[in-house]
Amino acid sequence: MNFELPFLPKRPKKPRKEGMTMVMDKGLSLREAENFVEQNTELVDYIKLGFGTSYMTKNLKEKIDIYHKAGFHVYLGGTLFEAFLVRGMVDEYKKLLEKFGLKTMEVSDGSMFIPHEEKCALINKFSKDYEVLSEVGSKQEGYLISPSKWISMMTTELEAGSSKVIAEARESGTVGIYRPNGSAHTLLINKILNKVKAENILWEAPQKSQQVWFIRHLGPNVNLGNIAPDDLIPLETLRLGLRGDTFFEFLPEEMVTKFSS
Repeated sequence: MNFELPFLPKRPKKPRKEGMTMVMDKGLSLREAENFVEQNTELVDYIKLGFGTSYMTKNLKEKIDIYHKAGFHVYLGGTLFEAFLVRGMVDEYKKLLEKFGLKTMEVSDGSMFIPHEEKCALINKFSKDYEVLSEVGSKQEGYLISPSKWISMMTTELEAGSSKVIAEARESGTVGIYRPNGSAHTLLINKILNKVKAENILWEAPQKSQQVWFIRHLGPNVNLGNIAPDDLIPLETLRLGLRGDTFFEFLPEEMVTKFSS
């Protein structure tokens, strides 16, 4: 860092298992990817090439190589996996991962229905050769999943071989663990946390208010995902209490008492 400042929460160094950040790349150019890496190497753990954007992204192999050299775990969006799966092209998907040297992948069922036993079998199959992230929750607005089913699916997918389960929110942050207005499903999230370790969950939180909510609720080292590239450093300031929304979260009580209104 550029200078010393006391009373900041400790952030673990990479490689880390908590306090992880997943950034969503929705089509950055090669030059933009290079600039992003120059500024943010220590802040990113995973970078997702969102939904099906890798199909038309120019210089894809070169961009993936840039991210890999920076130490990022790069993977293709779960929607692309589903696009291959629905066409009966799972073997072709694996060849695609091999072609681009990807060691991380996502198994999801947010856009299509996959029997859960089949989904877990896919997770188990891929986990033998790849780090698998699996996404739980539907991308469909108004489609509700009970807390017990969320817990059951997360638990069985971790047992099947997922390194982390992703709590679905879409890039909009208005489905899954959030209400249509973007506010958190507090009861659902708390019930999940009673049964599933927080370090095993990556919460999609594309909106600033959602990031603030999770940092206040679970602390600075909560795992957060679907972060826009331009929001990465602002998110880190939230984690450190260097932004108004979390300014007093990590200061000593006497400072909070004296200076908060």
